[in-house]
Amino acid sequence: MPSTQNLPLIKDPDRLENRLKEIPPVPGVYLMRDESDRILYIGKSKKLRTRVRSYFRDNKNISSRIAIMIQQVCEIEFIVTDTEAESLALEANLVKQHQPYFNVLLKDDKKYPYLCITWSQEYPRIFITRKRIAGNPKDRYYGPYVDTGSLRSTLDLIKRIFPLRQRPQPLFKDRPCINYDIGRCVGVCQGLITVEEYHKMMQKVAMIFQGRTQELIDNLVAQMSQAAADFNFETAAKIRDQIKGLQFLTIGQKVSLPDDTVSRDAIALAMGSEYACIQLFQIRAGQLVGRLGFVAEIKSVSTGEIEAGVILQRVLEEHYHNVESVEIPAEILVQYDLPEGEILADWLSSYKGRKVNILAPQRQSKAELIEMVEKNANYELMRMQKLSDRNTQAMQDLAEILDLPDLPHRIEGYDISHIQGSDAVASRVVFIDGLPAKQHYRHYKIKNPEIKSGHSDDFASLAEVIGRRFKSKNESGLRELKDRPDLIMIDGGKGQLSAVVEVLQEMNLLSELRVVSLAKQREEIFLPGESLPLSTDAEQPGVQLLRRLRDEAHRFAVSFHRDQRSNRMKRSRLDEIPGLGHYRQKQLLAHFRSVDYIRLATVEQLAEVPGIGPRLAQEIYDYFHP
Repeated sequence: MPSTQNLPLIKDPDRLENRLKEIPPVPGVYLMRDESDRILYIGKSKKLRTRVRSYFRDNKNISSRIAIMIQQVCEIEFIVTDTEAESLALEANLVKQHQPYFNVLLKDDKKYPYLCITWSQEYPRIFITRKRIAGNPKDRYYGPYVDTGSLRSTLDLIKRIFPLRQRPQPLFKDRPCINYDIGRCVGVCQGLITVEEYHKMMQKVAMIFQGRTQELIDNLVAQMSQAAADFNFETAAKIRDQIKGLQFLTIGQKVSLPDDTVSRDAIALAMGSEYACIQLFQIRAGQLVGRLGFVAEIKSVSTGEIEAGVILQRVLEEHYHNVESVEIPAEILVQYDLPEGEILADWLSSYKGRKVNILAPQRQSKAELIEMVEKNANYELMRMQKLSDRNTQAMQDLAEILDLPDLPHRIEGYDISHIQGSDAVASRVVFIDGLPAKQHYRHYKIKNPEIKSGHSDDFASLAEVIGRRFKSKNESGLRELKDRPDLIMIDGGKGQLSAVVEVLQEMNLLSELRVVSLAKQREEIFLPGESLPLSTDAEQPGVQLLRRLRDEAHRFAVSFHRDQRSNRMKRSRLDEIPGLGHYRQKQLLAHFRSVDYIRLATVEQLAEVPGIGPRLAQEIYDYFHP
């Protein structure tokens, strides 16, 4: 029998009650761990015992996320603090250090992008990403940003103002690439700028995303004046161009406020039945420098001022846990009073090193600003609800068409792509609740040796892919499969469907998985064992959902096929060079990135590649220069 210490506390009432009695009713932080000692959640409270006990009451109002967590909690630790502000600071540090799964209040649906600066690297990169990666703590994420197009335009302009590193890896070993020649890079790959100087330039870029653009402009104006006074007119001209670019960046950002010298954040939300949309406007010196968007799941929270205040409090805590002290404004305007607003203000003041005020304005221009932020949150909520309603309607319609017992929460779509059998690949795309879930997409290279150039077989290819997807999953194992699909859609007609049905029968999985095919042209749906398609209308919401899934699977497969074909065509030219095997071809392409750059390389440059000696380098050079 398993040790009771490894049982979840919810299943061992005596041990749970004893543990709760050991927790004192004072300020502090609590840590919940699972059977493998992994930290699931870190929280804080001014009365530890009361807060922790509330998780284990028979409370129907707790969210599904917390209910799942409670089923896994096997141990509870606590750390006592002197004050509530200390507990908030300790919670922030512990969450940053351990990054527990259930501490993420905000829904991560890759909806809003972040901007990342990789300070962990000697020469930091800057790029846009849809996901915060728990990697090196030195790396800095800004966002999430609501307007993706505006963020991309801003980053493009910044790269024109400042000659930043452009490539993840150097293109050449002994010389900079064309970005250096056109002034878009300072030759990072060849060490033409010191680490210290490059960091200074990147810190200027960081100031823009910290809302300190005007401060940066003022600093540059002083530097330009000093350079001109020193008769260094070339440097002064470069700084002048940077100032002009930054001034252009701030055009259209003005927000009418009575005191344009104060930095402030304004946050408001709009609440639906299942989630809240939160908007946070970052205003610095009268300029709207950032507009961040968050989505918080609130399936168990009824609408109302008290609950809204709790959500705002948690969103602000989570947001400010992830920013640098210089980014915290002097004033934070909130839509509702926060339940622990004074504690949050004290912690932020301590972290920033100066007073931070949190206000819920009721009149005049500050209240008008909150109304504007709330209006934007409402627009975003309406947009998301409309999309959610459309997808729910489509899933309901599809469930009726296919006579499914439940809504198809997870649908997988498969397609094959090739040209007369060459470079045959397959794709798997996944829709969850009617929306693409790209983190679950997969590519497959077809391994069947009979499928090659001049000989294609979509039926065998699909059978292979489905077999690999559910390989060695017996009946009980499939029930426990976390990513088990509620529906599988095959791009094709009766033949493609029959091939998949046959392999599922061989694996004894056909009774456990629902599978259909969607034929092109007439958008006909075929079911296993049926010779005729279902009688449906191509414009039905459920059919349109399958069409979107089918089109996405096709796009994903074709994209991967093109990549494979392109790589093969690159290698095919190198195949003609005597003595150049597949391994050395890979070494050359890894070093030069393309056949065109190999063609332009000198004999000496070719010989520097591992495995390529002077004699073979001459052979390669002679091939491209007959």
